[in-house]
Amino acid sequence: MYLLLKRFFDIVFSLFGLVVLSPFLIPIVILLKLTGEGEVLYLQKRIGFKNQWFDIWKFATMLKNSPNMGTGSLTVRDDPRVTIIGKSLRITKINELPQIVNVLKGDMSFVGARPQMKVDFDVYSEEVKKIIFTTKPGITGIGSIVFRDEEKLMTNSDMPIKEFYAQVIAPYKGELESWYQDNISFYTDFMILFLTAWVIFFPKSKLHYKIFNNLPTPKNMALVEQF
Repeated sequence: MYLLLKRFFDIVFSLFGLVVLSPFLIPIVILLKLTGEGEVLYLQKRIGFKNQWFDIWKFATMLKNSPNMGTGSLTVRDDPRVTIIGKSLRITKINELPQIVNVLKGDMSFVGARPQMKVDFDVYSEEVKKIIFTTKPGITGIGSIVFRDEEKLMTNSDMPIKEFYAQVIAPYKGELESWYQDNISFYTDFMILFLTAWVIFFPKSKLHYKIFNNLPTPKNMALVEQF
């Protein structure tokens, strides 16, 4: 029943969102068309519900050949592959708004684990891989809130970026997304949506640890302050 109701709300609010946001999205489309490489949308293969492939929609914020340049699937702070307009869109998370179409199509939900590129999905443990997408991936999720500035974390790390992601970020993110599957409810989804908006205005807030007092913490406690 929960999943049926969640799908109903996804359809209603995605339609509502597309109508309400249209006056805001159209200027962005025009601006992207006139800047950078003239690309508006970026469709990328991701692993989602029941570990199946789908095309995720985003506003184009990086050079077209970005996956084959620099750090590949991982993006760092001040990444030279990010366009001038793209930088603002990524900071505000506006680049994610086209995924409302994914929600309407049924590929995604508003709340859930973020869908992954295969190279990043493969870093998860086998246990996490089995459960992380037993529900549809989301535009936002608990992992997105905790790792709201993942680019900064990787940039500031003394470890090589890919090693830091594999050894520090991915294990904890996997724990967080597993926690979501164990605690999924309308209350959890509502609070995740609230916290997604909250951390945009208060990026250093740790409110999520107070609202969800049973969230897992990093194995390396020295990293708690960073998250």
